[in-house]
Amino acid sequence: MKNVVFNKIAMENKDKSNAAWWQPGLQLFLRLSAWIGGPIIIAVVVGKFLDNTFGTAPWLLLLSVSIAFIVSIVMIVRIGLREMGK
Repeated sequence: MKNVVFNKIAMENKDKSNAAWWQPGLQLFLRLSAWIGGPIIIAVVVGKFLDNTFGTAPWLLLLSVSIAFIVSIVMIVRIGLREMGK
């Protein structure tokens, strides 16, 4: 009975270790992808709205996309440095 319990625990731990090898890479990929696409998409929508509201096309769109690009780069570098420190 004792061996059955230990074998079951060992198999569960083995399954967890085999299933988790790809998860940190996928999480990093999703986090970086979100920081690449998210700010740019938001900036395009906000910039287009502001340009239509104030009649300044395309200047507010370009300004908002430029700011989003800078924010994306800063956050990608921060995430990269944090991951390199692990």
